[in-house]
Amino acid sequence: MSDLHNLSVKALTTLLQTKEVSAVEVATRFLARMGGNPHHAFLDIDSEVTLAQARASDAKLADGTAGPLEGVPVAHKDVFVTRDFATTAGSKILSGYRSPFDATVVQRLRTAGMVTLGKLNCDEFAMGSANENSAYGPVQNPWDTARVPGGSSGGSAAAVAAGLAPAATGTDTGGSIRQPASFCGITGIKPTYGRASRYGMIAYASSLDQAGPMARSAEDCALLLSAMCGADLDRDSTSLDMPTEDFAASLNHSLEGLRIGIPKEFFGEGLAADVRAAVDGALREYEKLGAKLVPISLPRTELSIPVYYIIAPAEASSNLSRFDGVKFGHRAKDYTDLVDMYKKTRAEGFGNEVKRRIMTGAYVLSHGYYDAYYLQAQKIRRMIADDFQNAFKACDVIAGPVAPSVAWKFGDNANDPLADYLADIFTLPASLAGLPGMSVPAGFGAGSMPVGLQLIGNYFQEAQLLNAAHRLQQATDFHLQKPAGV
Repeated sequence: MSDLHNLSVKALTTLLQTKEVSAVEVATRFLARMGGNPHHAFLDIDSEVTLAQARASDAKLADGTAGPLEGVPVAHKDVFVTRDFATTAGSKILSGYRSPFDATVVQRLRTAGMVTLGKLNCDEFAMGSANENSAYGPVQNPWDTARVPGGSSGGSAAAVAAGLAPAATGTDTGGSIRQPASFCGITGIKPTYGRASRYGMIAYASSLDQAGPMARSAEDCALLLSAMCGADLDRDSTSLDMPTEDFAASLNHSLEGLRIGIPKEFFGEGLAADVRAAVDGALREYEKLGAKLVPISLPRTELSIPVYYIIAPAEASSNLSRFDGVKFGHRAKDYTDLVDMYKKTRAEGFGNEVKRRIMTGAYVLSHGYYDAYYLQAQKIRRMIADDFQNAFKACDVIAGPVAPSVAWKFGDNANDPLADYLADIFTLPASLAGLPGMSVPAGFGAGSMPVGLQLIGNYFQEAQLLNAAHRLQQATDFHLQKPAGV
């Protein structure tokens, strides 16, 4: 079937379970599309491993022991460690590294029956908003190869948008699932912090990092999220002791009476007119579906940028101290003593953005600055979380833009890293509060580039978010639009 790559996870699952197509046929189709690595989305591909997994899935489909997603392909962001594929986190310092175990998220999707296609390109150690910071070269946006796909999960978003994988994993620290999903016209969700295990997910900022699925539709994301989530208390101290949930079970609930909060801070100066038009159009669709738009305020939205860029680099400076050339990864060839080896290894192995954030983090944690910067940032973080709880007294779901503009062109922000940081203004607040958030295709803006609608829910309300997204996708076809040639 030549159009297998255009089918949803749900559709592929049905075909596989009714044996109208085999897992090997599906995997072969996607491997053929991945030939030549379009858009530089993949960092590691091993067709033998993929086909071996597909054959194992066919055997389970034949003997009745298949998992709920048996035989459906998936690709993993290169911050999830994997036994059968190299894991580099997009960095030279981990060039060629192979983990002796799988990340919990990888393991759970495999247990559900998914077949691994390979590892996806990303900003180095998930630090970036454009996927321009990968040590192995940038990912191209399938809608316009001169533009960025968003970051840091740009490889994941590009792979799904280009039909190279029906679904992918991503990670979201400050918006790195939602923003690339918006830029590439797909759907992505970041669950409540702690819903998905961080075990085996290379840490950037431990109090913010969260795994989530990326696919074309909310229905597909619900299927993957159900498989990914669940307690992992023995291996992840931040994992929540909550039972698994079937997020697809409540996708078709009515939206009649749903209160959608519209933060005035998300619609002010800096929001491009084309993005606002697309978001406003999606909100009108919600009104047609019976939802009520409620004005709210998130007064500390602007403070989320300085708060995030103090807390996240501080945690990164600690997390990345393990990459020193002693146990694994790159080691400098010429050095005089242990300290010299540390310095040269890290200088050679880390890219500029990673160095910038390590230095920022070390500074704000240093004696004399900890109280003035880091401690104050943590206090404001709590206030930002409180702002959301006050807002949820008046609404059930919060909606707004994902990013102030559509995807920009490569090099536009090359000399101004702060411009990339400012692009995260609408995604950072939910991350700092640990809330679930998602991006849903809402239309197109300048240059016919995709625009995403951001939906934010209260803690553990992923099912409600996915329901709202699914009902919008039943009423619109933006999530079905594809780049030319896909």
